[in-house]
Amino acid sequence: MNKAVGLVLVVVGAILLFLSYEASQSLASEASEAFTNQPTDSTLWYLIGGVAAVIIGLYALLKGKK
Repeated sequence: MNKAVGLVLVVVGAILLFLSYEASQSLASEASEAFTNQPTDSTLWYLIGGVAAVIIGLYALLKGKK
């Protein structure tokens, strides 16, 4: 069971990281970066969520029930 949850978290994390990349390439994000030198909030939340999901998912895969 834990390995299945870990795999799902890794996949969801990868999707969030992809969405983070796509959001960073948007016109709004590039304009925000031009004026504030920071990405938009949605880009940061996608990135944070994606990294957290991948780390937790990998931990569940590696340390899950055998």
